[in-house]
Parts: sequence; structure tokens; C-alpha cells
Amino acid sequence: MEAKSATILAIESSCDDTSAAVIKDGKVLANIIASQKIHTEWGGIVPELASRAHHQHIIPVVDKALQTAGVTKRELSAIAYTGGPGLLGSLMVGSSFAKAMALSLNIPSIAVHHMKAHIMAHFIDEPKPNFPFLCLTVSGGHTQIVKVNDYLDMEVIGSTIDDAAGEAFDKCAKIFGLTYPGGPLVDKYAKEGNSSAFSFSKPKVDGLSFSFSGLKTSVLYFVQNQTQKDPEFVNKHLNDLCASLQKTIVDILMEKLLLAADEYDIKDIAIAGGVSANSLLRSELEALQDKGFKTFIPAFQYCLDNAGMIAMTAYFQYLANDFASLDFEPKARWAI
Repeated sequence: MEAKSATILAIESSCDDTSAAVIKDGKVLANIIASQKIHTEWGGIVPELASRAHHQHIIPVVDKALQTAGVTKRELSAIAYTGGPGLLGSLMVGSSFAKAMALSLNIPSIAVHHMKAHIMAHFIDEPKPNFPFLCLTVSGGHTQIVKVNDYLDMEVIGSTIDDAAGEAFDKCAKIFGLTYPGGPLVDKYAKEGNSSAFSFSKPKVDGLSFSFSGLKTSVLYFVQNQTQKDPEFVNKHLNDLCASLQKTIVDILMEKLLLAADEYDIKDIAIAGGVSANSLLRSELEALQDKGFKTFIPAFQYCLDNAGMIAMTAYFQYLANDFASLDFEPKARWAI
């Protein structure tokens, strides 16, 4: 892929974070994120509220990204945006803004796949994995093992047949009485708990597929049964419940990842997506270095939804002349 100079503005709006980043010749100069707090009181993302908040945040976020990077609109070579997957209303805000801005500046626009971008976050900073490598991409909506052959050549070799790991964290956290988003809170309380205190079912799924719906049911029935005996059960054992849940989910993820590594004989292994911020998953991956693996974890700011990863992916698409037409429509579901 021939290198050429490019300065790209990238916009991420797939869910409830509005983000803008600027990348120049492969180096991220700014990565600004505006989060939405309104969803906490509803216990989950409300799509209509998310899209409205994107409308409010997008101009200030883009303006701050350009100022932070020290770049003017006239210096831009292209404008990138998340084309999917994600919430359609949220995607439309970002894509419409990006396409309109690109048209006004007479420069191309680039539609970026959100999950590919999570993987491409590994090329923002050192160290960077070698091809081919395996990437476990784990978020609230996706759980996949991806074989990465090149910057833009990726193959899903394993995925969930029902719920995603991030959803399991959040839904079980709700059962424990924790607020949304529950995943980070489970991680927080688990640090003070005993991961062997309780045993939850691990769905048996063949090959490299995942399943988490059975785990959620197991946790729900267990808590209901124990609460009938002692209404204060959850409050008394919250730390142990969180630690046991977290250990179960991470064990499921790591077992499949190691199975894939053995099947494909690949020693470079990475994680990406919101759940890759989980402290136990990160430590379990790092521990694989003692077994001869090379492991890669993005900086925390690039684990969650952010435009920096969109910008990095867009840079390689720019080098490949992979531009989007103005009639490209965002996709709520978009396979890698």
C-alpha cells in the first residue's frame, strides 16, 4: 500500500458517544469524546435520546478536535465517519454531517466499519501486532474472534450465537441492582471479591462460537432463589457476585481465544472493544506472554467508542482509495 500524505477528520457516532479525531499521515493528533449521561436513569441506551444528543455535541466536538490538532478545514484531505454497525439514528447524525462537510469542501468521504476500527486501534500506538494476528473484539453488541490478515483484510472465525459479553455484564449488573452501564461497576466491585465464591453455568457451544444468554439466566435464577431466603443476599455478597460473574465471562472468552490460537497456529493475540477495558480480561491476556504469546491491548481511550480508531482505519482506506459515495446509507448491521 503506497504511503501518501493525508490529513483526515473522523467522526464516531455509532451509539451514545460523540467523538471526533484528526489524523495526519498515520498519527492521531486529537481524539475528543463527548459522553451522554442521560441514559443512566433509564438503565440503558434510549436510541432517540442518543441521536438528539449527537445533534447537540457534534459541532462542538468537531471544532475542538480541529483546534486541538492545529488543523483548519481547508487542510483536510478527507472526512471519515462510522458507517455501521450501530444505532441507525445515531449513525445518521454522524454520516450526514460528515458527507455534508466533505461536499462543502469538495473532498472525499470515507465510511468506516465500527468493529474493524476497534481492531485498527492497535495501529495507533506502539507496540503493533504482526500479520496475521487474532483479535478478540468484545463490546456491548458484539463478541467475535477475528483473524486479521492485513490492515483491511479481516475474517470473523468465531462469534456469539445470541448475546454479547458486554450485554451479559450489563444485564447481570442490573440483576445485582447496579446502575447502567454496569460492566465497569462489576469490574470495580470484583476487585474486592472472591471469584470462587459462586459458580455460574458456562454454556457449551461447539467450535469458536460464544453464547451468553444461558449465563444471564443462571445468574437471574440464582439471585432470585437466594433472595427469597435472604432479602439482603445481594447487598451482603455484592463483591463476590461481581467477581464470580466476571471470572465466568472472562474464562469463556479466553477459552475460545486460546482454542482459535491453537487451531490457526497464531501467536500474536489482541483484544479490542469496550470490554477490553476490563481489568481481569487485560491481566489474563497479558499472562499469556509467559506461554510464548505476543499480546496487544489498546490504550484505555481507544478501547471505548472513539474517533481515533475511526481515523486510523480511514487513513488506510484513504491509501487504498476506498471512498464512499454520497448515497452510502449507514447500516445498523454490517458484517465484517
